[in-house]
Amino acid sequence: MIRFILLQNRSGKTRLSKWYVPYDEEEKEKIKQEVHRLITTREPRFTNFVEWRTHKIIYRRYAGLYFSFCVDINDNELAYLESIHLMVEVFDHFFGNVCELDLVFNFHKVYMIIDELFLAGEVQETSKPVILHRVQLVEKLD
Repeated sequence: MIRFILLQNRSGKTRLSKWYVPYDEEEKEKIKQEVHRLITTREPRFTNFVEWRTHKIIYRRYAGLYFSFCVDINDNELAYLESIHLMVEVFDHFFGNVCELDLVFNFHKVYMIIDELFLAGEVQETSKPVILHRVQLVEKLD
């Protein structure tokens, strides 16, 4: 199960966060700082999986953004790494060569896409065409 999703830039500014487990605001800020410090100080030759507290952080860097998932310790790392890649591919197709500013200024659309991918911390859909079709249907309603 996914505990939370963080999208952070290299300087540590959180561009998007999605929490599937309740934390208070102080704990969220502490987690954001810890996760950023943990993943940005790792050498690129290391894996994209890190044990953190009683969970695992699975992350991937795309351009200047770090996409991080906190998952249960027994979950499959490669499946979540694929989910991160799928999420980025959907963003890229939807926004047309996505950048950090697209995520900031269209955060409501980003959350909509994430909600199509994940439901209550579990992977809901893995088909890129199905996700894009659903998002385009919702876009037509607006």
